Amino acid sequence: MRLAQARPLDTANGRTSLVAALLGILVAVGPVSTDIYLPAFPIMQAELGGGAGSAQATLAIWFVGLAFGQFWQGALSDRFGRRGPLLVGTAIYTLASVGCALAPGIWSFSAFRLLAALGASASLVVPGACVRDLSDGHLAARMISRLILIMGVVPVLAPTLGGLVLSVASWRSIFWASALYGLFCMLLVHRTLPETLPRERRISLSPISMFSHTLELVRERSFISHAMVNAAGAFVTFTYLGAAPVVFIRLFGLTPPQFGMLFGVNAMAMISASQLNGPLVQRYGARRVLSGAILVAIAGSLMLLLLGLLHETRALPVLLCVMLCLGALGLTGPTSTVGALARHAHHAGAASALIGTLQYALGAAAGLVIGVMSDRTMLPMAAMMLLGCLGMLFASRYRPRPVGLGPRISRRTFQLL
Repeated sequence: MRLAQARPLDTANGRTSLVAALLGILVAVGPVSTDIYLPAFPIMQAELGGGAGSAQATLAIWFVGLAFGQFWQGALSDRFGRRGPLLVGTAIYTLASVGCALAPGIWSFSAFRLLAALGASASLVVPGACVRDLSDGHLAARMISRLILIMGVVPVLAPTLGGLVLSVASWRSIFWASALYGLFCMLLVHRTLPETLPRERRISLSPISMFSHTLELVRERSFISHAMVNAAGAFVTFTYLGAAPVVFIRLFGLTPPQFGMLFGVNAMAMISASQLNGPLVQRYGARRVLSGAILVAIAGSLMLLLLGLLHETRALPVLLCVMLCLGALGLTGPTSTVGALARHAHHAGAASALIGTLQYALGAAAGLVIGVMSDRTMLPMAAMMLLGCLGMLFASRYRPRPVGLGPRISRRTFQLL
């Protein structure tokens, strides 16, 4: 059944800016909650008594919740509207953050962290659906660009904020602050966000239909090859997220505020590279850009592994290698996402949800493995980052030759990502 198109949002009364700002606040929940507590890993691990690698394991559990939650949130919001899932999700996130702040041990903390991720997944999926409901064309492009900008800037600021909190208060204050943020989001949704999906446009999708659509996507070679390039890149990123506190705080002796600043430098490398992606694709074509960026990432991770084998004791050479690797991911992420979605315009929601699920599933695997391998050196981080880069290379080799992704793709398409 064809659904009627949503009427574009009336911009004369200023509601566009209001809704865009609100959605930006909501979409920041995931990145903030992922990164803000990274500087607290060593302190948490000592206080909660989980043993070596337990703090990294809580990050993996967070990714498991986001992977599972994203898979279902799209269908739930299509069935029950946008406001309901957002209200329920932010309420779960808020209560679970309180649980994290009060957790007496690593097991209870991990359980509340998983619950918080399930709730936060609504804020990763539903805002994009709201944009599609309310606008199209250039207006949608502007609104989505604002959301992507927020998702890029927030990871830069979150660890710095977490480091500042740790300089004046306990690590538990981070999760009390997260609970207050969740409560603020819930009140904003309740009082400000209009329901953007009318009842007549809501659809019911059975679990069988969902899995059937997912199976079709997995069988499509162009989608799964590009999606796995994207997911392998996420494996590299999440390996860095899990290992960086141990490497830079324990090994190199950085303070939490210094670590937050260093984290921001690497995040800015990714953001800067992503801004160059559109012009590069216009000039050289997406296939060449993606292949070249993967080779750069492999080079960066190889040099990082070499530094580890040589027992490098200075932070700067390690930082430069990490920047090279992560900067390349700023090119592979948007390009592989566009390649995965290129042939699935009519099922973009399901395809996007599967891409997100694969990302966070591999992110969870990275967090678990880096927690087990943690030995207070940078070798586990370097080896796993190289493994993820090689995974990108192997997945890219599986791409079909007649790729529907080339120089004709507009720059605006990549700016939306």
